[in-house]
Amino acid sequence: MKKIEIIMAGLTVMALGGCIQVKAPEKAIEINLNVKIQQEVVVKLEKDAQDLINNNPELFPQ
Repeated sequence: MKKIEIIMAGLTVMALGGCIQVKAPEKAIEINLNVKIQQEVVVKLEKDAQDLINNNPELFPQ
């Protein structure tokens, strides 16, 4: 009885062997980080503008 079970299990594995496929995607995965980069640029520009105003009050009268 054990021999038949082993043979059946082997046949089942062989039959299912062609059904399972692992395939890489055709397009590359793209991660867009533009938002983070733009926020850093805005913060740096804002700081530079504030420093310019503070260091040259005669150019920017209130």
